[in-house]
Amino acid sequence: MTGTPNHKNVIGPQVRHFREQRGWSQSVLATKCQVAGWDISRSIVAAVEGQVRWVGDFELMWFAKVLRVQAADLLPKQLH
Repeated sequence: MTGTPNHKNVIGPQVRHFREQRGWSQSVLATKCQVAGWDISRSIVAAVEGQVRWVGDFELMWFAKVLRVQAADLLPKQLH
């Protein structure tokens, strides 16, 4: 699996990539999620991106919706 055994999710790097591609800060991403209906904080976004927080499937779908990407785009291209 991608990452080390200490990593709690595999989507963090892709969330960061798409967020930065849009020129959004972590706070902006959190705010956009909140406006869309998901109560999330900047610190949770940071923990997801840092791979120190587990991500549920419904959260994957929220990130995909807000970032306007397919859920599969948030998954790593290959497993290590």
